[in-house]
Amino acid sequence: MTADTRRSHVPGRTRSAPLLSWIAIGGVVTYVALDIIVQALPPHDSPIRQPESDLAVGPYGWIMTINFVVRAILSGAILVALKGVLLPSWRTLLGLAFLGTWTAGALLLALFPADVGRLQTVHGGIHLAVAALAFVSMPIGAVLLSRSLAMDARWADLGQRVMPFAYLTVAGFAVLVLGSVMHRISGLTERLFLASALLWILILAINLGQETAAGGAPEP
Repeated sequence: MTADTRRSHVPGRTRSAPLLSWIAIGGVVTYVALDIIVQALPPHDSPIRQPESDLAVGPYGWIMTINFVVRAILSGAILVALKGVLLPSWRTLLGLAFLGTWTAGALLLALFPADVGRLQTVHGGIHLAVAALAFVSMPIGAVLLSRSLAMDARWADLGQRVMPFAYLTVAGFAVLVLGSVMHRISGLTERLFLASALLWILILAINLGQETAAGGAPEP
């Protein structure tokens, strides 16, 4: 099979995958940097006890709000890249739907700030509901999409490389759930989960970008 024939069998815009991968990589780096910056600014929330969303409330909360948008952009970039290279199947479509929920959730978190302390508002309730749905969706989408890559002869090696990191997001979610009942460390457990999610996206983006740099899928 020639290179041109292989490329004709790749759905979507495979040639855009390297650019989308770079957007995802740059987004992860930007997200971590902004997170560190806003964490260091007043009111100096505890990263151990307080959830990341609390950083979006206060005089410098706009930085965290922007960071939610950054998370949506980097997640959306890898979502579109995967849509372009994977053949449609129930596993792929379901995985993309879950990853899309995670992506849309990040945008909604920017629009509906969290409640801090005992304050209870409508936008705070929406924030909690959206976060819960997005957090549940991320590990499911990661596992399904990694499995889709592993089962595609063209991307089997890539799928095998990213699968452990997909399972890491599942472990990260389990730690997050543990933190929900151990409030003194809930901020830490949430950040560990987010780190696992960003790591899966980063490893996937690096590998996918490298393998599609020539403009087509690898040999089956």
